[in-house]
Amino acid sequence: MFQLGKTIISEQILDADFACNLSACKGACCVDGDAGAPLEPNETEKLKAIYPKIKPYLRPEGIQAIERQGTFITNEEGEFETPLVDGADCAYVIFDEKQTALCGIEEAYNQGDIDWKKPVSCHLYPVRVKDYSEFSAVNYHKWQICDDACALGKELQIPIYKFVKEALIRKFGDQWYTALEKIARDRSVQ
Repeated sequence: MFQLGKTIISEQILDADFACNLSACKGACCVDGDAGAPLEPNETEKLKAIYPKIKPYLRPEGIQAIERQGTFITNEEGEFETPLVDGADCAYVIFDEKQTALCGIEEAYNQGDIDWKKPVSCHLYPVRVKDYSEFSAVNYHKWQICDDACALGKELQIPIYKFVKEALIRKFGDQWYTALEKIARDRSVQ
């Protein structure tokens, strides 16, 4: 672990390799697990506001889950997350012709209907950020369903922090990311 500003970062973010391999995993991170995607408080209002523009992209069962549970839910710890369809798929998941899970929010963004790509937690994955009162913990969430992504990342020599560069900048800003790159370079020289 090392500190950068008000973040405590796992060294795995710099050392482990990762590159999503959707052809292998079929987007399993969006349909497996026991909870929805974590949402930041400001993202809950964003989802409410843009839901009418996202709705045409969603599956009927996703729409039903959202209209029954809301555009977001609050878990037992009081944190916000996306609702699930029958305790499994994220309600915002859609599937392409190869049955690969994709994000309906991101599809609306790609089509120019909204200006918000998707929740930052999804954009950051496999990085997970936990906010505390004095700092944010930035960790690598290792999950066996991403083994193919780890293998592809190793083959392509893409460390996690480079794979999620756009999302890290979105979350922490350009200056933070530039400082992270410097730390990575300095570590590789040692």
